Amino acid sequence: MASFTAEDWYRTPLYYDIVFAGDEAREAGFLEALVERHAQGAGTGLRRKLRVLEPACGSGRLVAELARRGHSVTGFDLSPQMLAFARERLAEAHLKARLFQARMEDFEAGERYDLAHCLVCTFKYLLDERSARANLKLVARALRPGGLYVIGIHLTQYEDRRRARERWVARRGGTAVTCNIQGWPADPRTRLEDVRSRLRVVERGVVKTSETCWKFRAYDHRQFLRLVRSVPELELAAAYDFGYDIERPRTLPDDQLDTVYVLRRRLGPRARA
Repeated sequence: MASFTAEDWYRTPLYYDIVFAGDEAREAGFLEALVERHAQGAGTGLRRKLRVLEPACGSGRLVAELARRGHSVTGFDLSPQMLAFARERLAEAHLKARLFQARMEDFEAGERYDLAHCLVCTFKYLLDERSARANLKLVARALRPGGLYVIGIHLTQYEDRRRARERWVARRGGTAVTCNIQGWPADPRTRLEDVRSRLRVVERGVVKTSETCWKFRAYDHRQFLRLVRSVPELELAAAYDFGYDIERPRTLPDDQLDTVYVLRRRLGPRARA
């Protein structure tokens, strides 16, 4: 059995990007469609370029794709390696976006945005209620009234005590990456779940293996709604699944766990709460 070296996979952005790149056009199109359908107030729709904010922008996949579509994009991330990779991606594509280093629960956005988004479960890195609420409040403050915050999250069924496993195999040029992710059942009391990723990289004939372990905060639908209701500036506008089909909104709760919540900055007096 191969041995795996402990490594933060955010320090190896190329391998991370190889695994998860590929859906940017579909994701960006879905985000644009959400603004057309669910945003409210002045400037609604895509008659002009959008001002977009991405907390935890990672390797810059969606930063670049949305900039390529003509939008004004700002992204931030805690990892300097990811930010360096994202800046290089933008430079190679002759695209412009504003990037800075910050934590999801402690940042200064600097302007008002039409859209913010945090997909693929990144929101679950906020491990307690205080941090999660801080992120929602800061994003709400950064949105114009009627603007959207789109959060993708895998919900938890606490009664399901099985381990979850996912596997990706991808290649870019001469680099092949196999990624296996395993998640353990969440503790209903602490609402924390252990997650481990293992990478096997073959690059110029050399095999490298590494693993990253972390914790996620668990949510069922009721818990996530309770969090949103604790931030009066925001309201739930719609919900979808990870198929990103604008024509297939969901009525929650249902039996699907992969959920895209579309939150909207309220118009009127409650928006100033």
